[in-house]
Amino acid sequence: MTLALRRRRSWLLSTCLLALAGPGLALGAGPQSSAQPAQDPSPAARPAPGDEARPSGAEMQQALQKAHQQFKGTKDGKNADYIPYLAKVDSSLFGLAIVTVDGEVYTVGDAASPFPIESLSKPFTLARLMEEVGAKKVEDKIGVDATGQPFNSIIAIEMNKDHRAGNPLVNAGAITSVSMIPAKTPEERWKKVSDNFNAFAGDNLPVNQEVYKSETDTNTRNQSITALLESYEVLGSPADQALDIYTRQCSVNVTAKQLATMGATLANGGINPLTGNRVISADTARRTLALMATNGLYENTGEWLYQAGVPAKSGVGGGIVAVVPGRYAIAAFSPPLDKAGNSVRAQRAISQVVNALGDNLYASTPTPESAQGVGGAGRPAKKQKAAPPTPAP
Repeated sequence: MTLALRRRRSWLLSTCLLALAGPGLALGAGPQSSAQPAQDPSPAARPAPGDEARPSGAEMQQALQKAHQQFKGTKDGKNADYIPYLAKVDSSLFGLAIVTVDGEVYTVGDAASPFPIESLSKPFTLARLMEEVGAKKVEDKIGVDATGQPFNSIIAIEMNKDHRAGNPLVNAGAITSVSMIPAKTPEERWKKVSDNFNAFAGDNLPVNQEVYKSETDTNTRNQSITALLESYEVLGSPADQALDIYTRQCSVNVTAKQLATMGATLANGGINPLTGNRVISADTARRTLALMATNGLYENTGEWLYQAGVPAKSGVGGGIVAVVPGRYAIAAFSPPLDKAGNSVRAQRAISQVVNALGDNLYASTPTPESAQGVGGAGRPAKKQKAAPPTPAP
């Protein structure tokens, strides 16, 4: 029996039991975190159609363990070597974590090992910027379309005359995002960035000073990008300040569990499922996820979406976070990268887990036992219409 059919039959049984129990019980309601504020439910946190098909905790833990076991021996890829600190990180480290919108946490492997957040910082600073200045200004000033170029491309700046910064998830756009956060001083701007990370993670994320120094000493390409952006009058603050804060935000340490919590805050419409605090609006969360879907893994984003079917973001520190809206986020950490700068093990593990749990947003799986298939993220598909008869020749 397929996983989807088992879930559907389980839901039918639950429906019958709820009907016998009488009114007052919410259909499909699962265990809620005590920290979740009942007075301010996020639209994304409300049970979506098909919520009855949500994977169980046991299924999530089993899927994590299976992926970890399958891919921990993968030798493909290599550590980022253009940042000296990253080249020295133990390439065998491999951890996975899931945090649900109900505040449930599942981990396996090195999920508590800290690593530099790097470009994984970009969507969260973008979300703060949209909260501060509005989504329209971000779209007009930075842009939202994919560049089709590497994350640190200088050519993309010259080619894109309408939006020199490209989009907020490449280096040019991320440096511009930092520069546009309203503040009177660099210290105030950094505090906004840092406090925002902590709110998303529900924890204190410290700057790794060794990484910060390593990147500051070797970021000549980002210096060139910043100078070019300044020449086109794109930046909202002095170039040296924008680059310094961007470098500092990339040097923040995070674990896979903390990263999954940050992603789960996006999945939960902007409310951190562990603290119950609203970090951003639901509208900002959905726009951030849209950009992750189209730009999250740089020039390989299309390939990622083709395989995994969920929005995600990567970083050259070896982390990736993927989000199933309204359900959970899954994060993985493994230092060896492919040529585009995305963790090899993390991509394979997350893709396997998401698809094993039936949460590929683009998947539809009809079952022979029922006329009703199961849509992406386990949501029931519309009833299949009978095919029209074939005309006689």
